[in-house]
Amino acid sequence: MLQQAFIGLGANLGEPESTLKEAVLRIADIPGVRFVQVSSLYKTEPIDSSGPDYTNAVLEIKTELSPRALLAQLLAIESDLGRVRPAGVHNAPRTIDLDLLTVGEQRSDDPFVLLPHPRMTERAFVLVPLAEIAPQFNIAGKGQVHVFLAATADQRINRFKSAEEWFGNLGECNGSENGTQAC
Repeated sequence: MLQQAFIGLGANLGEPESTLKEAVLRIADIPGVRFVQVSSLYKTEPIDSSGPDYTNAVLEIKTELSPRALLAQLLAIESDLGRVRPAGVHNAPRTIDLDLLTVGEQRSDDPFVLLPHPRMTERAFVLVPLAEIAPQFNIAGKGQVHVFLAATADQRINRFKSAEEWFGNLGECNGSENGTQAC
């Protein structure tokens, strides 16, 4: 059974826009994943981090993968795209960051895959793009996405490219019969 899932995308090193686009294409190519939509791109200031501003977006997919299997695929894509996790450094600047935000209504306390993502309701860089593509979305066990926006109003976030401007013709992505995605 296909479940709706949302993935937070972010980068602040290298060429963030092209790296995020490549990440979306690779995610859409995972067997058992179907591309639904991607938000506009946003520039955001680092939170609990340093370095240049981040480029962020949120991706909606449908998937038949378990949260654990999907997260393993996301971590592999991060590694392939040059993500480095320096030991002892929390929230270091990065070439790519893929956060599994939600998978259906699932909740998980598994340290490998916490669902919904434990800080998603505290971050404008997640909430604003998520509200753009799914304004009525209900975060499992927490509430509708719009309820949390006011609490992040002090976090700087600026939309700078629509989905069509940075990702191209979204109609070019067509799922195949087995649920995989070719873009």
